[in-house]
Amino acid sequence: MGIQEAIPVTVAQGSLSLLEQYTAIRRTTEWICEGLTPEDQMVQSMPDASPTKWHLAHTSWFFETFLLKPYLQGYRLFHDDFTFLFNSYYKQLGAHPNRSYRGLFSRPSNEQVRDYRRYVDEHMRQLISVTTDEQVLSLIVTGLNHEQQHQELIITDIKHGLWSNPLKPAWKTPPPSSTAPQPSAQEWLSYNAGLYSIGHDGPEFAFDNETPRHQVFVEKFQIASRPVTNGEYLDFINDGGYRRPELWLSEGWDTVNAQGWQGPLYWICHSERSEEPLPAPQVFTVNGLQPLDLNEPVCHISYYEADAYARWAGCRLPTEAEWEIAAADQPIAGNFLESGRFHPCGADSSCGADTPVRGFFGNVWQWTSSPYTAYPGFKPVEGALGEYNGKFMCNQFVLRGGSCATPQSHIRATYRNFFPAHARWQFMGLRLAK
Repeated sequence: MGIQEAIPVTVAQGSLSLLEQYTAIRRTTEWICEGLTPEDQMVQSMPDASPTKWHLAHTSWFFETFLLKPYLQGYRLFHDDFTFLFNSYYKQLGAHPNRSYRGLFSRPSNEQVRDYRRYVDEHMRQLISVTTDEQVLSLIVTGLNHEQQHQELIITDIKHGLWSNPLKPAWKTPPPSSTAPQPSAQEWLSYNAGLYSIGHDGPEFAFDNETPRHQVFVEKFQIASRPVTNGEYLDFINDGGYRRPELWLSEGWDTVNAQGWQGPLYWICHSERSEEPLPAPQVFTVNGLQPLDLNEPVCHISYYEADAYARWAGCRLPTEAEWEIAAADQPIAGNFLESGRFHPCGADSSCGADTPVRGFFGNVWQWTSSPYTAYPGFKPVEGALGEYNGKFMCNQFVLRGGSCATPQSHIRATYRNFFPAHARWQFMGLRLAK
């Protein structure tokens, strides 16, 4: 299937057969890439990001490695070198290239990678049509969720790549010009102290790091009804937020000074060509440079920045348990990847979706104060797939809720994302607690 034929599909659990889900998710990946040139798809702007072409190949490698090779009789590898070339970090499967070198892979060509995807798709359709093995079926669902994770990474990684270009080129056509409505006044949702259950427990898919479901005791707490907006964060900046060491964790303050941070990633307040102040702040989006909308949720901030803002506001970040308790009875609705906007919407705007005012899901990932560690009784899955989540439980913090680049069918209240404290290139925002 050619890239122009791809369409975005919302994959509701239980509404499609496994083959239909596979086809829809693979087509959505192709749809995301529309408008990117072969040159765009080779860009790697920093070690934490990967080229689009690599994402397209690696997701196919995942199906080939974990499903086609062991379970489809008579399957032949598309190319022997791809086993090594597109292994991300699975040490039990052998050597792999250094992550920071992925942008140097001018070969295989973009078209060869597309041929690889078509080849894997053809054989995956065969496997899906004949298998009844519950283990194989479960692995296929894991592979689809893995691809959905990389759909978000394609968006965030190419956005950073285009941002790194001095021309600040647009990738998508700008949506009709409009300003998000003034958000509702911040409210506080109150919860009593007590024992609560968090974590996944049920027949639906979840990653191993979401399990097991277990009880936690939390003290009485309040959590904000919506994420912090650009306008509210700008008040923090204008009050000297980036120049006041008393607001920052020690490592955060060192990072601010070493990196020269003065605001969120992608905010522009001065002309890069003349260094003159701009009349109003701008923000880089997938549509190129746009006026900063003060009513949209602030995003592309690190844990350090989220924590400093919360301290300035006289609050704190929620723990992941508090966030999940509050989100458990909220609808999973909002601004997700399927909108095609790839940019946050205002808290009270629909943005093509039924976005609830409290918007726990979609728009921006929300930092929590919780380190990414194992739940009591956690056991990673056996084999190489056990490396998927467990081995990263060190020096990371948990984010919750999904973003405007997350597929809606991929997110749930128990979903645990995780990144190091300095990371900013994902759609990361914050919600206050106290």
